Amino acid sequence: MSMNNHHVVRKPAESTEEQNLFELRTLLETSRLLIESRETDFVLNNLLLITMDKMLVPRGAILIHEPGSDNYRVTRIEGKARVEVDSEITLPWKSDDFESIVIDPLKHSIKPPELFEGQNRGLFFNLRTSNDHLGYLYLSRKGNDEVLDEREIEFVESITIISSAAIANSRIFAQMRKINRKLDRRVFELNTLFELSKEFNSMVNREKIASTFKFALLGQLQAKKLLLLFKIGKRYDLLTSSGLTRRPSARMRKRIFNLSEGTFRIGKPHYEEVPFLEENGITYLVPLHMQGEKIAVIGVSDKASGKELSQSELNFLQSLGNLAVLSIQKTLFLKERIEKERLEEEISIAKKIQTGLFPDKLPDIEDLDVAVRNIPSQHVGGDYYDIVQSPDTNYIFAIGDVTGKGIPAALLMANLQSMLHVLLPVDISLTTATGRINNLIYENTPSDKFITFFWGKYFHRTKKFTYINAGHNPPLLLKSGGETFKELREGGLILGALSTQAPYVESEVQLSPGDVLVFYTDGVTEAFSKDGEIYEERRLKRIIIE
Repeated sequence: MSMNNHHVVRKPAESTEEQNLFELRTLLETSRLLIESRETDFVLNNLLLITMDKMLVPRGAILIHEPGSDNYRVTRIEGKARVEVDSEITLPWKSDDFESIVIDPLKHSIKPPELFEGQNRGLFFNLRTSNDHLGYLYLSRKGNDEVLDEREIEFVESITIISSAAIANSRIFAQMRKINRKLDRRVFELNTLFELSKEFNSMVNREKIASTFKFALLGQLQAKKLLLLFKIGKRYDLLTSSGLTRRPSARMRKRIFNLSEGTFRIGKPHYEEVPFLEENGITYLVPLHMQGEKIAVIGVSDKASGKELSQSELNFLQSLGNLAVLSIQKTLFLKERIEKERLEEEISIAKKIQTGLFPDKLPDIEDLDVAVRNIPSQHVGGDYYDIVQSPDTNYIFAIGDVTGKGIPAALLMANLQSMLHVLLPVDISLTTATGRINNLIYENTPSDKFITFFWGKYFHRTKKFTYINAGHNPPLLLKSGGETFKELREGGLILGALSTQAPYVESEVQLSPGDVLVFYTDGVTEAFSKDGEIYEERRLKRIIIE
């Protein structure tokens, strides 16, 4: 009897050791399986199935806490349930209301939400790490309606502790993978921008740059609709587009360009203001600036899949757009420089031609000392002077000033010079010749172009000077030894204002030894000092007297 009793006592001890060893082995294998896993779904699924299988419970669920709220998402559930997977529920307690890992609703007199039909009594095991509350593992009573004993609860607690660490690790790993994907994408985008910047820098054609930008952007973002507006002066050019039903008018382009100063997703008020954008599915506007000034706007649609563009994609779009418009601006500067160089070359040629129209050597006239100085305010100008011998061996003196500056004035001045030289051999009076010149200029020049003109003939035998003044600054005659000037004003209207209605009046003065006669244009008397002081006629007269 004592032997049998001894045998009965030893058998449970061996069975308990074997059971403990089995549970320990199970715990170690489970911990290795869960900790090595990097997938949260795998950890949660195995946590539920292993605990239900080992504890022989027919119903179980995993509730994961939604950060920033009091809600829990049902991520796993086994058994005839009242709730669906991915549904959200709330619990009638806070995660820190209890110090124990295990929460028994019956023991604590709380009523949890009904997760299952029929029997709904069970335990909630807190899934938590030292820093965070993750959720709960719910296990019902066993199939025979028995509650879990203390040893089984300790086993499940151990599993939940291991699983909580595995869940936290898998979340960290998932976050790292997400960050790595973002980094990989960013590296790809930077490589793309680097390659495109090299390609843009090698281009000098604006249309080719815009086309490369379009295909790179559409390929990267998978968008269907695109437009790129570029401001050139007061124009708003559509450099490139894709998928538009029609081309926006000049007025519409200006309205789109001025719609916003910052990147934004287009809303109803903007569509009402510019219906073209809604008609063509443009959902984003991205302005591009250079040196604080908006010079371009990109309009783009959502992705072909219907998804909105992420902030990272909008940033890429803006970066790519900046590269494109910088290259386009470079082509404009290059074009301006080439145009400037071409114009400077043309002006240089024009200056040489104009210089050739002036007398290259002043004639040697008996009894006269003659000097001339011409300084154009620009490379070329509209001032004109000439001294030529007439067929009767006398000499013609002429001076003129075309309204305006630069090449247009120089061209008109050249016409005047050619007219004078054509009429010079013809035996006609100054009055008749001036009338003909006036009519030619009036009929063949714009209405805002005029010429002030003075010319006269010096008769070297009689020392008389016959002249006509057509609206020019009157030449100043200072008689020898005197200080009073005679201004040669007689003549008529400036050339080109009206057709010749009445003959120009011809006048005459007698010159004597020691007399000084000065012809000038208003460029002399209307010159300004650095301080803004005008030179004026009185200074010119004083210089002549001195």
